[in-house]
Amino acid sequence: MNRRALLQAAGMGAGVLAAGAATVGRVVAATGGSDPARAAASSADLPLTGGPDFPVGLYWPPHPYETTLARYQEITDAGFTFLITGNYQLDEASANQALDLADRVGLKVLVAGDPRVSVVAQHMTVTDDRSVPASITTADATDWIRSASGTYARHASFAGLSLYDEPGTDRFADLGALTGIVRSATPGLLPYANINRGNGARYTRFVRSYLDTVRPALISFDRYPFLTGGLDTDYFETWAIVRAAALDAGVPAWTYIQSTGFDGHVTPSASQLAWQVNVSLAYGCKGIQYFTYWTPDPARGEGYTQALITTDGRRTPLYDAATTLNTGWLQPVGRQLKPLVSESVQHANDDPLPTGTTPFTPGDQITAVTGDAAILGLFRAADDDGTRHLLVVNREPGKSATVRIGLDRSAVRTVSRFDPSSATYPRASRPSDLDVTLDAGAAALYRLSPR
Repeated sequence: MNRRALLQAAGMGAGVLAAGAATVGRVVAATGGSDPARAAASSADLPLTGGPDFPVGLYWPPHPYETTLARYQEITDAGFTFLITGNYQLDEASANQALDLADRVGLKVLVAGDPRVSVVAQHMTVTDDRSVPASITTADATDWIRSASGTYARHASFAGLSLYDEPGTDRFADLGALTGIVRSATPGLLPYANINRGNGARYTRFVRSYLDTVRPALISFDRYPFLTGGLDTDYFETWAIVRAAALDAGVPAWTYIQSTGFDGHVTPSASQLAWQVNVSLAYGCKGIQYFTYWTPDPARGEGYTQALITTDGRRTPLYDAATTLNTGWLQPVGRQLKPLVSESVQHANDDPLPTGTTPFTPGDQITAVTGDAAILGLFRAADDDGTRHLLVVNREPGKSATVRIGLDRSAVRTVSRFDPSSATYPRASRPSDLDVTLDAGAAALYRLSPR
């Protein structure tokens, strides 16, 4: 059992085992031959994925005894925009308590662990063939989803339902059925799930199968790259696989960043937090989530160390680091990048080149990259007007870098660097080589205006 599943299972207790899995064909037949997700609102119209604000979320919020207005204000002050319930918030009463406080501080909430949702998602087969063991009809599953949603509907903070964490392929069809039901029966809510990490062709097939079968409003995954033995460079390939699949499916990609230590993983530094955020942004990420915010208690296993808040409620240095990162960089730069389309991600001066990454080659705007290793994310508007946004990320999480970037003067009319403090591009100048100096794990965003 992996760390996220362990945290959830310890709060829920044991359940019945599902027998068999629904097929997509059975789900479509049970809904009268239509696919509810096809007719549902697009991601641009849903909470968190829609709108201009970049979603910054947390997993493992304060437990019920610490679910107070002061604690939820503390979350908001740190630059978070939403949370996923958990840490013993696994019933109607505790979820409504969290939602009530979130209403008051302006947070959004994805409700996880509601038994009416979790039992269907994890243990039942959605089908109108009553000969299937442990099955539930489409109509009854819809009633359960409506019942769960109705329990929380009075709250402005209620953004959606967390349906499943890290499903296996045997649960994809039923998760797809529930996702379609949420999107058709409660079209103003976000149906959320998170998938596991992986590499290579097998993981590529896994991700494609998830998107094709579940038809989610977004794709979210977790991979935590800071190991006791050093950086896990397979992290880049996981991101490359998810990025390509998300672009092909036309859905936003979210990820989790490592914000605690646990078995085989170190407690990250401030620069390592920033590095995960900036690498993810370069790969086209549209939503950042922290794993974890509150430190899981020792009884849950896997040797969790301090996260942003300790088990007894004290702030750690990571809380201050996250506050600075979220409010001073991620929120403003995220608003710039959220509506843009990831055009390319290239690694420059990165030797040896990590598995699954693309080396830098000169293009229409950028002619050369010299100096230290960097990751270059190039973005365009959905309605392409020729403008490009360039995110330059320090490849190294532990030391500063200087990079010189050559621009094609025949293609780029002006260049300006984004100022996160004012959320503007204050000085547009004629294109020349860009000398970019970056702190460990840091990044810089440029707007390249076309001729």
